[in-house]
Amino acid sequence: MTTRVPEHDGVAYRTPPPAAPQDTSIGDLISDISTDLSQLVRDEIELAKAEIKEETTKAGKAMGMLGGAGYAGHLVLLLGSFTVIFALGNVMDIAWAALIVTAVWAVVGAVLYTTGRKRLRTVNLKPEQTMETLKEDARWARHPRS
Repeated sequence: MTTRVPEHDGVAYRTPPPAAPQDTSIGDLISDISTDLSQLVRDEIELAKAEIKEETTKAGKAMGMLGGAGYAGHLVLLLGSFTVIFALGNVMDIAWAALIVTAVWAVVGAVLYTTGRKRLRTVNLKPEQTMETLKEDARWARHPRS
């Protein structure tokens, strides 16, 4: 069975098939929206997981390099201290030279400790802005306004 396409001005036009009657209920539409929204949220969560995994891998490698740099810096300080001790050993007894270098490092350590402790006391780990935003969201969810 062949359908004939009517021609108009030498151009063939195919008429669209008649639309199927809408038998979709509101419940079905809401169910479809809910399903689509759930899938969208799942997809977004998977995307976030993939991005976080990629970023943590990069951060882990960078932290490893920083750890290596810290160890190298520690060796520089240690060997540099020995150099100063031996240089002072040419002027005084080696034991006194070692004691002087040790005392200098003790002062540096004490200053770093007290400064770090003061700064650490000012740190607030509670995410205040996030907590306030969540409270506002909860209030809005209980009493939505148009």
